[in-house]
Amino acid sequence: MIKGLHHKAYRCRNSEETRQFYEDFLGLSLAGALMIKETKTGRETKVLHSFYRMDDGSFIAFFEAPDRPFSFTDHHDYDLHLALEVTPEDLRIMLDKGKAAGIETRGVSDHGFIDSIYFRDPNGYVVELTAKKPDHDDHLHANNQKARAILDQWSASA
Repeated sequence: MIKGLHHKAYRCRNSEETRQFYEDFLGLSLAGALMIKETKTGRETKVLHSFYRMDDGSFIAFFEAPDRPFSFTDHHDYDLHLALEVTPEDLRIMLDKGKAAGIETRGVSDHGFIDSIYFRDPNGYVVELTAKKPDHDDHLHANNQKARAILDQWSASA
């Protein structure tokens, strides 16, 4: 039934600063933008909705909505983060690029089946770039009974 992810949307403080990070730094193409002046219920509004395309055809999207309250906070990785897949070579390139650009950059973190680096975007969101290790699919696959057992053990001890 579900074919895949079309887009994941977040709020942003400033669409141009967000574009600079996602397009200029990460290399995702600005694929679309919508100016929304009226809600479906007829309320006047002023919102910009922008979309950045990934190689698999899915999108990361943002809403800049200056007339709507929203609290931007720096999130802990456990609270909220966006993980994007790259090659192992690109992971190293982006690690160096982030440090050279003065962007908050952490990693490389070895998670067993992936290696990851982390940035904080202009909105405070954590963006993880991750590269699969050769045994990645042994850890993450459909109907994973080992994962089910770990979840059941966790739930029983809570």
